[in-house]
Amino acid sequence: MSEAHNALFIICCLLKVFISRMSEEELQLHFTYEDKAPGSYGTECEDLIEELLCCLIQLIVEIPLLDITYSISLEAVTTLIVFLSCQLFRKEILRESIIHKYLMHGRCLPYTSRLVKTLLYNFIRQERSPPPGTHVFQQQSDGGGLLYGIASGVATGLWTVFTLGGVGSKPTPQLEQCSPLANQSLLLLLVLANLTDAPDTPNPYRQAIMSFKNTQDSTAFSSSNPHAFQINFNSLYTALCDQQKSDQATLLLYMLLHQNGNVRTYVLARTDIENLVLPILEILYHVEERNSHHVYMALIILLILTEDDGFNRSIHEVILKNITWYAERVLTEISLGSLLILVVIRTIQYNMTRTRDKYLHTNCLAALANMSAQFRSLHQYAAQRIISLFSLLSKKHNKVLEQATQSLRGSVGSNDSPLPDYAQDLNVIEEVIRMMLEIINSCLTNSLHHNPNLVYALLYKRDLFEQFRTHPSFQDIMQNIDLVISFFSSRLEQAGAELSVERVLEIIKQGAVALPKDRLRKFPELKFKYVEEEQPEEFFIPYVWSLVYNSAVALYWNPHDIQLFTMDSG
Repeated sequence: MSEAHNALFIICCLLKVFISRMSEEELQLHFTYEDKAPGSYGTECEDLIEELLCCLIQLIVEIPLLDITYSISLEAVTTLIVFLSCQLFRKEILRESIIHKYLMHGRCLPYTSRLVKTLLYNFIRQERSPPPGTHVFQQQSDGGGLLYGIASGVATGLWTVFTLGGVGSKPTPQLEQCSPLANQSLLLLLVLANLTDAPDTPNPYRQAIMSFKNTQDSTAFSSSNPHAFQINFNSLYTALCDQQKSDQATLLLYMLLHQNGNVRTYVLARTDIENLVLPILEILYHVEERNSHHVYMALIILLILTEDDGFNRSIHEVILKNITWYAERVLTEISLGSLLILVVIRTIQYNMTRTRDKYLHTNCLAALANMSAQFRSLHQYAAQRIISLFSLLSKKHNKVLEQATQSLRGSVGSNDSPLPDYAQDLNVIEEVIRMMLEIINSCLTNSLHHNPNLVYALLYKRDLFEQFRTHPSFQDIMQNIDLVISFFSSRLEQAGAELSVERVLEIIKQGAVALPKDRLRKFPELKFKYVEEEQPEEFFIPYVWSLVYNSAVALYWNPHDIQLFTMDSG
């Protein structure tokens, strides 16, 4: 075992040097073996790259995971990642590669589904590295020689680096408990899934990820996909819920929900959906501590989930108690749906004041819009935050409008400098304001009687909506909101002055039953669907390799050699 591990480690180190210093064509020459028979004039060349790739895959899928084989499996996975790291040393996306060709054709191809399945199960099992006494590097009874002792010492030292996080670093409890094999297996899986399609065939690893089924699914496999397989969805779901603090686990969840219909259907049917949604919301809540890619993935996952009406209804039926990580207000009891609204609105407000990313705005609002028709029993704080966000947008709209007016006045007769593009800023803000009005209108039209707290917040801040009543961009959508405000204001006036909060809510509930539904104008249903960009590899391949670079595999690379992304963005 120790000889196999040391051999893999040496191969890995050599591969790192070769791949970072030479082209794939030159690398292939180093792996070409010429067999010359005595007295013969001709030579036969054998390419050993495919042989080595196939052996690495066989090591990963064939060897059972035990304490004594753990380091072998980890080194095989790591070596395969290093083998694929040509992309790191190219500024452009690799669309044709010798290594990719071997993995997608020939001897490696039949192992596709087994490799993907094994890597997934490594992630699911989260096996921790074995204790020091069970490593393969044990003293041989017959000595083993000086060279063996040096090799074992070096390899054992690097094993410590992999399992404890770095030379001289004090391991944290989290690092001590993590599974290096699970992490490296997930990274390899993401790398394989994001290889670009070959000119004559799609990526088989992506096909396998798109088509695997639950072990409880007895339906026949489609003959059009030879790489389909079965896996335990319950175990996979549990692992995905537990591991969402890492970028790579969130990226895997995104891929499965977006690309595998079987997984998406299973997840949406779970009765404990809060176990998955809460870690995603926590990522968004701590947006200041996360990189932008992780936030985007979490947000897109929410958008995909909110495309389903059943999900949008069920999240308001799940009651949560004491959300300790939500610091703005003590939430002793709140529905999952209301908490989701709070976190998404907080993300929008953070984006407005910090990053100002239109893409983030659009996806946040799209998720809220998808849910709006199924808003049920909104928590009073969630209702307040919806109106508060509208208030913030209204103030921003007035400020930009004032700046535009002043700029126009000051520019009369002056040709010194071009005017700022306030018209574009105004258009963007008005688009967001209209979206918020459509979300409020959708809730009032479809579930007015279920949301007295939203009506209360609307009435409390009724003056906010005055300026938009006659605005040409909002006149149509304001009709229902104006009607609701007028109707309930009239009933409150009839009830007298100095009403308690409880009495106001009681009047609102009675009025919601009395308001004729046909008086509210019907608008098309708000429904937004996530659509992947035309060339997703331009985003995902650098993102995946940045995750690899930030993992233990980075010990093999010199930062100055990296070309794919700058270290700031990585």
